[in-house]
Amino acid sequence: MTRQKSNYVAAIDIGTTKIVSLVGKMNENNKLEVLGMSKTVSKGVKRGIVLNIEETVNAIRQTVEEAEKQSGIQFTNVFVGIAGQHIKSIKNRGYINLGSDRDEITQKDIDVLIADMYNIPIDLGEEIIHVLPQNYIVDSETGVKNPVGMSGRRLEANFHIVIGQIASAKNIEKCVHRVGLHVDQLILEPLASSASVLTDDEKEAGVALVDIGGGTTDVAVFCDDSIRHTAVIPFGGNVITKDIKEGCKILQRQAEALKTQFGSALGDLAPDDKVVTIPGINGREPKEISFKNLAYIIQMRMEEIIDAVMFEIENSGCMERLSAGVVITGGGALLKHVAQLVRFHTGMDVRIGYPIEYLAANANDEINNPQYATSVGLLLKGWDILNKDYEPTHKIITNTTRREDENSQKADREGMLAEAGENRVGSSIIAAFKKRITDIFEEKGADME
Repeated sequence: MTRQKSNYVAAIDIGTTKIVSLVGKMNENNKLEVLGMSKTVSKGVKRGIVLNIEETVNAIRQTVEEAEKQSGIQFTNVFVGIAGQHIKSIKNRGYINLGSDRDEITQKDIDVLIADMYNIPIDLGEEIIHVLPQNYIVDSETGVKNPVGMSGRRLEANFHIVIGQIASAKNIEKCVHRVGLHVDQLILEPLASSASVLTDDEKEAGVALVDIGGGTTDVAVFCDDSIRHTAVIPFGGNVITKDIKEGCKILQRQAEALKTQFGSALGDLAPDDKVVTIPGINGREPKEISFKNLAYIIQMRMEEIIDAVMFEIENSGCMERLSAGVVITGGGALLKHVAQLVRFHTGMDVRIGYPIEYLAANANDEINNPQYATSVGLLLKGWDILNKDYEPTHKIITNTTRREDENSQKADREGMLAEAGENRVGSSIIAAFKKRITDIFEEKGADME
């Protein structure tokens, strides 16, 4: 099955602090042109989970209308990011045997193998969001990246499987549907962020992407050009703001302004002699907060986030293979001295990830910002899905579908046998014919397996 190529792609990034709608296309240089972008404050989402449907719907509607107005394109289908503490990932291995009549592996064989992974047992109330092949094994040959065209009788693969709660996914889809849009596909946000800020060389060398958002910190670990681990840590920049609010006894908006304008992730680098004055509430005395105290509050919480990230990196099993170190993106990457803190705390190479590499030269300066890494990545992933010829391997093949296929084959077999009986030829001929029909279906069954 081949999809018709699309002229544009639209995406919605539903975050804890902001909701962003974008529409764009690839130019002749294979760079992303953002034709329209709109953002608004997110009030109905907490830690990546939709908690207030109406507020989220209103925010999505507002950004969609503005993005359509800017671009002059009225879109109906969108790609949407999904995150949250309910996200988890597992590893699994599957295989298929080729039929006795052939020994060359085709794309259809890979599609069947991937589709079969959607049938693995998972907990009640969960669904599989992504099935991501890591590498293939053809007969006894390991480490195969693309087995299409190779000769072999047995195809195996190691998979990274992303799982989320059905209810959380349905709430996201419900919000988008109420705006009159259709969700083409939910995309895990750390995968989207990695598409916009990581290079192919980094993925091959080994790299950990850390997207520090408002409510969550997303982690994606790559090694040997394959995804090895994904995780969503259920806290991000908002907990830093909360610590400043409680530590300095000020308002939430004042704490956020302090963090972004005067904050630093390293207390030792903050000046000793500088203070910022915060107006008192309702005529009360103003408060003076030193830059150094502010920095130490931020550093303590950032170190906790880094520890959680390092725990996930260790779980990936690739700790010693990350030659390209860590790439930090998201709104938290804009915090002053955050790269130095991560480098000091982990001993790894660190850089800040900007989505500039995949954006057109004339892109809006606002979009070339770490806090839009996920938004740009959703457009890039969506464009790849819409404009590449492929079999729809992401389609979930349920047990019901499988039973329907088996019942259909059984009905076909019984119908052919009944037709043979109605011919009223000699019993020996009927018996021979029945055996031949049975053999044919058994061969078909072996091919499918």
